[in-house]
Amino acid sequence: MGKVVAVTGNEAVAEALRQVNPDVCAAYPITPQTDMMQRFAVFANNGKVKTEMILVESEHSAMSACVGASAAGGRVVTATSSQGLALMWEILFIASGSRLPIVMPVVNRALSAPLNIHGDHSDAMGARDCGWIQLWSENAQEAYDNAIQAFRIAEHMDIRLPVMVCLDGFIISHSIERIEYLDDELVKNFVGEYKQLNPLLDVEHPVSYGPLILPDYYMEFRRAQAEVMTKVADVVLDVAKDFEKISGRKYGLFETYRLDDAEIGLVILNSAAGTSKDVIDEFRSKGIKAGILKPRLYRPFPYKEIGEVLKHLKAVCVLDRADAFGASYGPLFMDIASSIYPYKDKPILINKIYGLGGRDYLPEHAELVLNELVEIAKTGKVKTFKEYIGVRE
Repeated sequence: MGKVVAVTGNEAVAEALRQVNPDVCAAYPITPQTDMMQRFAVFANNGKVKTEMILVESEHSAMSACVGASAAGGRVVTATSSQGLALMWEILFIASGSRLPIVMPVVNRALSAPLNIHGDHSDAMGARDCGWIQLWSENAQEAYDNAIQAFRIAEHMDIRLPVMVCLDGFIISHSIERIEYLDDELVKNFVGEYKQLNPLLDVEHPVSYGPLILPDYYMEFRRAQAEVMTKVADVVLDVAKDFEKISGRKYGLFETYRLDDAEIGLVILNSAAGTSKDVIDEFRSKGIKAGILKPRLYRPFPYKEIGEVLKHLKAVCVLDRADAFGASYGPLFMDIASSIYPYKDKPILINKIYGLGGRDYLPEHAELVLNELVEIAKTGKVKTFKEYIGVRE
């Protein structure tokens, strides 16, 4: 058994990064991520890691430095939130298109305007289709575990793609929880030595990164990148099996809770899943067959696997902590709708937008949604397919 501690999510992820001991970290502060990189910078300053800390003038520069360091042949990390992730936008595509296995915790926070420093999923959802793998975390333990596994996934020789590890701002990043740290040696052996692939600094075997590609080959590059994404799910599962051996904690592409025999269900990401599980238990005690699906691997999205576990339900509500202006429905809803679309018999699907800008998601919100699903399952009638909950109209 590892060391049991009471820590914040930021502290837990910083500890995971210390145990992995990357070669380079380029970072810029932004709430609510600042505390994570500050803690890691202290590790570097005190000689607890060999990491070269690069303190830059912006998040755009941070990701640019990470791209250079990774292309040169180093194990590289950074972290960000909200506007910082948005400022990295241009370079996110360069990192994934160059197949650079950078690991980046993202402490999820609302996007401006108006300015808001609290947690929702707008930032990572805005970057969901930039070619990065995304892992999402319900609590500090999962954020710590995902951060460690992210290196094995990103650096797998069949993958070599960057990974975001998402955790809710303040709710996870600044709240103290009981978690279990693994021993340093276990983490070191699990992650393994970094294996370079086509490093720029290997002058005996010169390579080019980010060359000009015109219509004759650009599409082939993009098709190859898409092909790599098809291999990610299997690697995520293989890494999870190895992680279970050293931790006793089991991970998959998603988590289901009381879903096998359920008639109605919720689909929800990150910290709000914990609140929802308690309400599911209350409904089960009343004889109502309700369950939850909580995605973990969000990109690439496991459409087929999720469709298979949801198709038997009568009614499902997808709860989004981000809105998709102009696209009508939340981003998670659209992915879930795509996952069940191929099936002739499938649940009725509705969408609720909740918790924007850090607004609390409360048990009564889950109760409200589940009661609506009970009625939909009975009658087959839907009053509204999209609704904002917990909002002052």
